[in-house]
Amino acid sequence: MICARGMIEEITAALGVNGLILRGGFNFRSGDTPPTGISNVTAKSVLLVGQAGAAPWPHFLRWRGQQPQAIANPLDTWSRQVIGEVALVFRARAVSPSDKPYLPFQQWAMRAEGLKPSPLGILMHPQYGLWHAYRGALLFEQQIEFPEAGETIHLCDRCIEKPCLKSCPVDAYSREGFAYQACLSHVRGPDGEPCRSGGCLDRNACPYGTSYRYPPEVQAFHMASFARPAD
Repeated sequence: MICARGMIEEITAALGVNGLILRGGFNFRSGDTPPTGISNVTAKSVLLVGQAGAAPWPHFLRWRGQQPQAIANPLDTWSRQVIGEVALVFRARAVSPSDKPYLPFQQWAMRAEGLKPSPLGILMHPQYGLWHAYRGALLFEQQIEFPEAGETIHLCDRCIEKPCLKSCPVDAYSREGFAYQACLSHVRGPDGEPCRSGGCLDRNACPYGTSYRYPPEVQAFHMASFARPAD
């Protein structure tokens, strides 16, 4: 078993150069079906990598300015590159949420940080609210000595008004789920400019974690990716 403190501090520092952070982790249990690690041996532990707020954005933009404009998914490409470089140093395998076959990142995230989904499907964080993301993970072939996790407050359970379900003009989110096609048609249509330029109105209506809210240009970038026609 790896004594994690020194290694975690070093990984945290390496990721922080690009505005990324560790998002918790865990050791796989019997009954899990973990992927393989760097040498094709079954992984025994995983560390989630992501962001809080828009901290990686200036680092991504500097990198993007040096790349060909034709990159289809530049943020995924950048994330794979920077997390992959850290993985090589620490003898880990880097994986991404967009890798196929898809890995259960949301289940890993809930297990690593004790989070639960908001009504929008985004995991609600007690500090960051809805303004966070998971960009990848590091798989290790040794167990890591993790500290005991405390109980996590789920802020959505305390929210009576649920403004996140009342702000979308086409009611894309409801207790029944996400109306994907209605949302996409609205964002692409003539009345979707507020969403295209400033992000999801329901997400922005959430009262939690507002100091981590993505700036409009970041939200516009993500909305443009969502609205882009499929290849």
